[in-house]
Amino acid sequence: MITKEAPQVAPAPVRAVPEPPRPAERRRAWDEVPRWQIYLPLSIYLVFTLIPFYWILLFALRPAGSTSLVPWPMTFDHFGKVWNERSFGVYFQNSVLVGIATLVMTTVVALAGGYALARFDFKIKRGFMLALLCTQFVPGALLLVPLFEIFANLRMINSLASVVIAETVFQLPLSMILISGFIRNVPYSLEEAAWVDGCNRFTSFRIVVLPLLRPGLIAVGSFAFVHAWNHFLFALMFLSDQGKQTIPVGLNTLMSADSVDLGALAAGGIIAAVPVVIVFAFIQKWLITGFSAGAVKG
Repeated sequence: MITKEAPQVAPAPVRAVPEPPRPAERRRAWDEVPRWQIYLPLSIYLVFTLIPFYWILLFALRPAGSTSLVPWPMTFDHFGKVWNERSFGVYFQNSVLVGIATLVMTTVVALAGGYALARFDFKIKRGFMLALLCTQFVPGALLLVPLFEIFANLRMINSLASVVIAETVFQLPLSMILISGFIRNVPYSLEEAAWVDGCNRFTSFRIVVLPLLRPGLIAVGSFAFVHAWNHFLFALMFLSDQGKQTIPVGLNTLMSADSVDLGALAAGGIIAAVPVVIVFAFIQKWLITGFSAGAVKG
């Protein structure tokens, strides 16, 4: 019996998978870019950014009436004038109180609301999130009259508490959305493991979730503080007593219809900017970490 051999089929050619570029090759491609194409735009941007800061330092440090482009001889008389004669020490204290109170209230309420949005499902959840987003399109000036009527009925006009409440209300929607995004990045299994160990929901949140939210809380709290520190409109409308006004309103008092004291105004602007610069200098690492965590969908 003669058997026929089965025809041999040539194996299919194996396609080589290209390897990803190595770090050395990536650096080589980066090195091929001319350096001037990188440094020239950055230098132009740096010049346009630093010139206004140098100009305000020039007016604040040079003597009154001087037209020199170099602050020499240097004087600090403008700082003493705005701090003592123009009550900037009182304005500074009021701004610190308003900023810290707004930071605490915004962070606490946004933390509770953000946890509810991240961990619970309810019927109007999407509608509530849409309403929070829509509130960001409403300017604060549009609500000045109703807010003034509400605070007048509550006898809170000319009180720092009215400014703190208004600032907190306007900061809460965005803060709640950001905090809910941070909480979604924390695995739910960590809380479940804490429940198995005998913790209730509040204890598991305090022990497990809250320490992981530190970058997000710092980011949200810092922006709430800076917004309350710089905001002018609410303090102008709700505070009539000079002893309760904040730094933005104090800067406005340095400008009159007839003349502007540029040296005092520049010194007051530096006093107003220094705390914000210090805050961002110390928390920049936490800000980058916090917004990087909030940008990734969990």
